[in-house]
Amino acid sequence: MRIGTKSILFGAHCFFIHPFIIALAWWKLYGFPFDLRLWIAFFVHDLGYCHKPNMDGPEGELHPYWGAFLMGFLFGKDWFEFTLYHSRFLAKKNDANYSRLCVADKLAIVLTPAWLYLIMTNWTKEIDEYMKMSIMKEDISPENFAFMKIRTESQKIWYKDVKEYCLKWVNEHKDGRIDMWTPKTRQSISNSGVWK
Repeated sequence: MRIGTKSILFGAHCFFIHPFIIALAWWKLYGFPFDLRLWIAFFVHDLGYCHKPNMDGPEGELHPYWGAFLMGFLFGKDWFEFTLYHSRFLAKKNDANYSRLCVADKLAIVLTPAWLYLIMTNWTKEIDEYMKMSIMKEDISPENFAFMKIRTESQKIWYKDVKEYCLKWVNEHKDGRIDMWTPKTRQSISNSGVWK
């Protein structure tokens, strides 16, 4: 079973946990999500991870398209973009603004208890990729990830720093201001074939 599928079934993007944490994040940011379309977006936005061989690599980066196409088919272009641009990297790449779903998704990381997150991501081995990416981002492109100071001495320290970074990003961007923190393109890392 590929890592993306494992993430959806019982990892960081678990289909019966993650959407409810996003709903809570949305409630904290923008009020209770009464619109049924929001709930559908909460549930489908990450389903594109199914069958992906990585989480943050070239394939994993494209995961928002599956949910975006579904939302666009059901509810139109605005909902396509709302779902697609929960990825701030795709938003930057396409010269678009991130959506409110992106902000709620980042706050969901903050709201997910460390004990739960670490159990889920160790089951799937996602945490290995996430921590490796943190090191690569700092080593290869510190100027593009200037706001990310993620330590990797232990999983607990790593997740604490990730949560702090995400909370800062949310506080800076919850009102929709232009994202100056996210690089427009990810730079290739030689010999890894995992991230660009």
